[in-house]
Amino acid sequence: MSTDMKRRAILMFLHDRPGALNKISMLIRKKMYNVDTLTTCCAKAPGVSRMTLTLRENDDAKVRQVIRQLEKFIEVISAKELDHEQSYWREVAILKIETDGAIFEKLSSKYNFEILDRKKADTFIVQVVGATRHIDDFMEEIDANHIVEIARTGVTALEQ
Repeated sequence: MSTDMKRRAILMFLHDRPGALNKISMLIRKKMYNVDTLTTCCAKAPGVSRMTLTLRENDDAKVRQVIRQLEKFIEVISAKELDHEQSYWREVAILKIETDGAIFEKLSSKYNFEILDRKKADTFIVQVVGATRHIDDFMEEIDANHIVEIARTGVTALEQ
């Protein structure tokens, strides 16, 4: 999907039941959406999971329709779109980078990152935390030619 599409986050609470994730992913696939990220964790209540799903869509009606369909599943307790202005969206990226260590000094005032390990004189394992754009900007400044490997968690979000 085009990157100029609006990024949307849907927060769901669902019962921990086998097949729930499959049902949700099948619905999203049927609607021809490409899931940007999907994160799931235990919720505060026992037997309940919290899921944050992000996708790109400009049409509000389509997003509302997907949410209504999600709410029809017996596993789904609730589903709603999070307002970007009224919630916090964060993710974590771990990168293996081959570069001169001096670059990190230049970036330290601008980005929230931590050097987790140094493998060789020029190989670093770095953790970057923040909004997706923050992580993307960090990676852009490092330059793709220096990035050996990337692992990203996907977006998780919390209402204010």
